[in-house]
Amino acid sequence: MSTSETPVTSNFIRTIIAEDLKNGRRDQVITRFPPEPNGYLHIGHAKSFSLNFGLAEDFSGRCHLRFDDTNPIKEEDEYVDAIKADVQWLGFDWGEHLHFASDYFDQLYLWAVQLIKAGKAYVDSQTAEEMRENRGSLTQPGVDSPFRNRSVAENLELFEKMKKGDFSDGTHILRAKIDMSSPNMNLRDPAMYRILHAHHHRTGDKWCIYPMYDFAHGQGDSIEGVTYSICTLEFEDHRPLYDWFIEQLGIFAPQQIEFARLNLSYTVMSKRKLLQLVNEQYVTGWDDPRMPTLVGMRRRGYPPKAIRTFCERIGVGKGASWIDLSVLEDCVREQLNETSFRRQAVLKPLKVTISNYPADKIEMLEAPNHPQQPDLGTRTLPFSRELYIDQDDFMEDPPKKFFRLGPGREVRLRNAYIIKCEEVIKDNNGDVVELRCSADLDTLGKNPADGHKVKGIIHWVSAAQAQEVDVRLYDRLFSQENPDKAENYLQALNPDSFQTTTALVEPELLSAEPGTTFQFERVGYFTVDSKDSQPGKPVFNRTVTLRDTWAKLK
Repeated sequence: MSTSETPVTSNFIRTIIAEDLKNGRRDQVITRFPPEPNGYLHIGHAKSFSLNFGLAEDFSGRCHLRFDDTNPIKEEDEYVDAIKADVQWLGFDWGEHLHFASDYFDQLYLWAVQLIKAGKAYVDSQTAEEMRENRGSLTQPGVDSPFRNRSVAENLELFEKMKKGDFSDGTHILRAKIDMSSPNMNLRDPAMYRILHAHHHRTGDKWCIYPMYDFAHGQGDSIEGVTYSICTLEFEDHRPLYDWFIEQLGIFAPQQIEFARLNLSYTVMSKRKLLQLVNEQYVTGWDDPRMPTLVGMRRRGYPPKAIRTFCERIGVGKGASWIDLSVLEDCVREQLNETSFRRQAVLKPLKVTISNYPADKIEMLEAPNHPQQPDLGTRTLPFSRELYIDQDDFMEDPPKKFFRLGPGREVRLRNAYIIKCEEVIKDNNGDVVELRCSADLDTLGKNPADGHKVKGIIHWVSAAQAQEVDVRLYDRLFSQENPDKAENYLQALNPDSFQTTTALVEPELLSAEPGTTFQFERVGYFTVDSKDSQPGKPVFNRTVTLRDTWAKLK
């Protein structure tokens, strides 16, 4: 069964495969993940390839990584490398089975010739506009092309000249001869090959005709012996076409099974829209930590195990549904809570002077790296007369259930002493700038001698030793739950999705390695940015808050 640490839950695809194996319909499980290398993968792709690789793991089979590189105009090696890195980052391995549709161009061409000879394909010389007009609509049948009944000899001659480069782009196209009156638009003589005088990232200038995705896709699965072609629901209407090609060619037939794609709230998944966000600089790039791309999530600090848990938790179904972004964020919190070292950081500093603590004393206090995991060890915190706490941990006129600091109130400084606010210092504008407190110096690691309890615990840093670091406060990219419902999805962008500030932190955080994630206690999870951090000058990205603040707002 699965080698993943993520618990496996049942779904209808696993049930189908288990029944097939039990009944002898299939004797092995071979799946594939077939991205087009024309952009970066996002969380929706993660659901797809987690399913495909996961099924292979569950049933002791294998999963291929195949790049469907049939459009040289949009495809680049940059995307190939990025996709491979994303799949590996989530912990999946294709082993020897890295393939490209371009590996099969010679075979696909021979199959196209086979269909022409069988009278099942023809060269059409209509313009693109004429073909669109003659294709019909959902309520009207299409009209046969005037070139549909060309002879086999003429079609072979024209197709060979297309291959040799005798014609300019768009002059001719090879189409399958199926049924122009079919209620399934995909069967109305679909295109198989188009002329493209374009340099291909792998085959160079060998070809000036390229197979259409719908012609290459199913045959690629067949060549590789894929037993289960797992697709999203938008390919359901394409399945009869894939089956038709395979039947006409008399080749191995994979079984296509469709499932609902991922729709995630406060997010857009359209590659076109993501590209617009990048090109028009609404974000800083594909790896912007607000993007739903895997490279963006990696930079933000999302752990791969959390993404795999999310993909398993949301399940696989046939019906379209929306998943709230909070489900993914909860998976991130759960994983980071287990693995992240704790550190103290103050984002909105308020000075505290402990009047009864020696001015020249620096005390090194021991604090756990993780309060629930003592095996992760401890670190030391400098403690001195002057500290900084967070402004939100003080109220001059606090309500009854405010268990933090106020005039005459006590709190415990985490991993340190209990202090009491004795005096509030304000500037000329009436703003609080300093608190003068007393400490019960007999409460380090224990309760007050008289036995009374102090409910509040707050974080702090020593003023003299704290180091200032840059912090980026990332939030949801869109403020509307379904940005696509806005008149223009760009109008739904969250103006507060990116804010910068500084924080005062424990001294040792200056040496934190890029990609390392910490819990800033009582604040959130923060990751050292892998791109803009420099030695001794880390930049921290907020990965996720400690709680779902959006649920509170709603």
